[in-house]
Amino acid sequence: MQYLVENQYYEKEVVNNVTKAQLEELYQLIEKYNHRFPSFMGVVKFFNSYCLKSFDGSKFLETYSERALMNALFLGGKDFESVKNILVEILSGRFQPATPTFLNAGKKQRGEYVSCYLLRVEDNMESIARAVTTSLQLSKRGGGVALSLTNLREFGAPIKQIQGQATGVIPVMKILEDSFSYANQLGQRQGAGAVYLHAHHPDIMTFLDSKRENADEKIRIKSLSLGVVVPNITFELAKNNEDMALFSPYDVEKVYGVPFSDIKVTKEYYNMLNNPKIRKTFVKARKFFQTVAELHFESGYPYLLFDDTVNDRNPNAGRIVMSNLCSEIVQSSSLTEYDTDLTVKKLGEDISCNLGSMNVDKLMNAGSDFGKSVFYAIKSLDHVSRGCDLSCAPSINHGNRNNRALGLGAMNLHGFFAVNEVYYDSPEALEFTNLFFYALAYHAYKASNLLAKERNETYKNFKSSKYATGEYFDKYTKCESDLYTAKLPKVIELFKKHNVTLPTQSDW
Repeated sequence: MQYLVENQYYEKEVVNNVTKAQLEELYQLIEKYNHRFPSFMGVVKFFNSYCLKSFDGSKFLETYSERALMNALFLGGKDFESVKNILVEILSGRFQPATPTFLNAGKKQRGEYVSCYLLRVEDNMESIARAVTTSLQLSKRGGGVALSLTNLREFGAPIKQIQGQATGVIPVMKILEDSFSYANQLGQRQGAGAVYLHAHHPDIMTFLDSKRENADEKIRIKSLSLGVVVPNITFELAKNNEDMALFSPYDVEKVYGVPFSDIKVTKEYYNMLNNPKIRKTFVKARKFFQTVAELHFESGYPYLLFDDTVNDRNPNAGRIVMSNLCSEIVQSSSLTEYDTDLTVKKLGEDISCNLGSMNVDKLMNAGSDFGKSVFYAIKSLDHVSRGCDLSCAPSINHGNRNNRALGLGAMNLHGFFAVNEVYYDSPEALEFTNLFFYALAYHAYKASNLLAKERNETYKNFKSSKYATGEYFDKYTKCESDLYTAKLPKVIELFKKHNVTLPTQSDW
C-alpha cells in the first residue's frame, strides 16, 4: 500500500482516511471473506478492465479484494464504521458500485466516479459547440453521455431567414459519434454516447434510418446509441390509423417562446396542428412505429422514453425531456445559455447520476440485514455525488450540487428465480418482483431521509416537491392495506425462508 501511494498509483488522501491499525483490521476482514472468482469470465473481466496495472501495463498491482478495499475507503470517507460495512457489502457481492466508481476509486491516475451524464442541446451554434466539448471532457472521465437534440432545427429550416439552410440533426450526431470514439478513459473504458429526439421532430425518420444496416454512409450512425421521446398522442394517432404531424422546432420556439422539448406535445398537439405559423410535415403514425419495430429487430435501438408517463409521475418541478444510455434516468433539466465566446451567460441544470446495483439473490440472503445493506449502498452513492469534480461541465456540476441524484438498481433477478425454481414469466415471479422492489424502495427512501437529517440539508427544490408534501407516497399509504403483502404460497415461502420483512403502511 505504501509503495502504491509513494509511486503515484493510489491517492494518499483516500488511504489516509484510516489509521494503520484500522487498515490492518480491514485486511483481516478481507482474509475472512477470502474472495474467489466464481467464473473464468469474472477473472478475465476484472484483470482486463478494472485492476490497477503498472504504468507500462506489464504488472497487475492489486487483487479484487484490494480494489474493493479502495472503494470502501473512498465511499466510507473518514467514518471507519461505514468503511467496514461498505467493504463487507462489496466483498459479499450484495452491493456493486457502477463501473466508473469501481474502476477509479482510490486511484491517483483516474477519471471520475459518475456513471451517466445528460445534456440539453439548444438551437444555436454556441450550445452545440459546448455540448461537443463537454461530451469530450465527460467521456474522458469515464461516464456515458446522452444528449437531447429535440430543440435543434430540422433539415431545410431557415437560418437568418434564408430558407433551406439548416442541415438538421444528422451532422451533429456524426460529430458526437467521432467525439465519443476518440475520448475514452485511458483505454480502459470505451467512450459511449446516446442522442434523444422527440417523435414529432421533422428529422425523426432520417434519425431512425441512420441505424439501418443498409443506411447510406452519409447518414449512417454506427456506435452512437439512439433514443426517441414518445408522447401519448403518438399512440392515439397510430390507434386511429391517422397521420402524425412533425413540427418545426424553430417555429415552435418562435410561437411559444420556449424550446420544443419544453412543450407538452400531447396537450398542445392540435393547437400546433392548427397554427399556420408552425410548419409541419406528416408521416403515418403506424409507419413510425413499424420503423421503430424494424430497428429494434435489426439493432436493438432506439431506446424509448414515454414523455407523458415520466412527466405525469415526476415528483419535482420542471420537465423531463430525455434519458440516458439505458433509459433508466428520468430527471428534470433546464436550459443553459452561452455567449458567442462560449462562456456561460445563464447557468441551467443538466443531469448526472451516480449508479450502483444490489444483487437480488445475495440481498435476499442478507435476511434481517436487508435494510442495512440498502442503507450503506445509498450512503455510498451519496458520497460519489459529493466526491466528484464536475467543474469541466458547469451545467452538470450545478445540477449535481443542487440535486444529489443517485440511482440504486438491481441485478441477478433471474439468478434468484433459477435458484428458487421460479419461472421467469410466472405469477409468482411477478408478485415477488413487485414486493422486492417495494421493499428496496422503502429502505432506499428511509436511508435518504436519515442522511438528510444527519447532514441537516435537503436537495434544492425539496420543499416544492411531492416528496415534501407526502403526495408521492400516497400510493403506499392510501392503498388497500394488503396491496403490498405476499399472497401466493411460493412468494410467502420465499420471504419467510430468507427472513425478509416487508414494510407495512405504518412504516411509511
